[in-house]
Amino acid sequence: MKDYEDLSRKHFDKQAKDYDEKNTYYYSREGKISCRDITRYLEEKNIRFENLLDVGTGTGYLIDMLSRKYEARFYGLDLSENMIMQAKAKHIKNSEFIVGKANKLPFNDSSFDVVTCSQSFHHYPYQLDAMNEAYRVLKPGGIYILSDTGVGGIGAWIDNNIIFKLMTSGDCHTTNRYGIEKLMREAKFDLIDSYKVQGMVYTVIGKK
Repeated sequence: MKDYEDLSRKHFDKQAKDYDEKNTYYYSREGKISCRDITRYLEEKNIRFENLLDVGTGTGYLIDMLSRKYEARFYGLDLSENMIMQAKAKHIKNSEFIVGKANKLPFNDSSFDVVTCSQSFHHYPYQLDAMNEAYRVLKPGGIYILSDTGVGGIGAWIDNNIIFKLMTSGDCHTTNRYGIEKLMREAKFDLIDSYKVQGMVYTVIGKK
């Protein structure tokens, strides 16, 4: 059986140094689309927060954007040590970056006002566990914003059962926003928003 975590770690360790600069599909293009949408959503909905956790933070691109707009404490977690090194090198104010896994978050229950996850969820072989962890570390009434790229139907079946099994980038399981909505409900979130962003990119928001 493929070790998707190890493949993802190696893939992003290799990409980390020039990830932000290469604005292409297999680098940061979709990630930037998701980060801009998450930032827009927080602003338009006037969501106030004292602390935010970004799971699968990569180079800290989202946290860098948000830190310029909000006075809050930011935490970024990623599987890739090299990505975390790049994030730390940005010296983003009020931020802390750590290496860790989405299904084993090293934080106490009810710690965060907002948890975000952009363009990393399709790399998780433990998707419901990761979502349960996001729920656990959120405060009551906290917001979970997940933005990713994916398809449903026969396209998802082909990706999940054929294409991803041939790839070495750690891509594990794709779904569309309706699949994410279902997972959020399983994780006991109240679904509060779900929409297409651009192309195959979508965002789904749940509330604890």
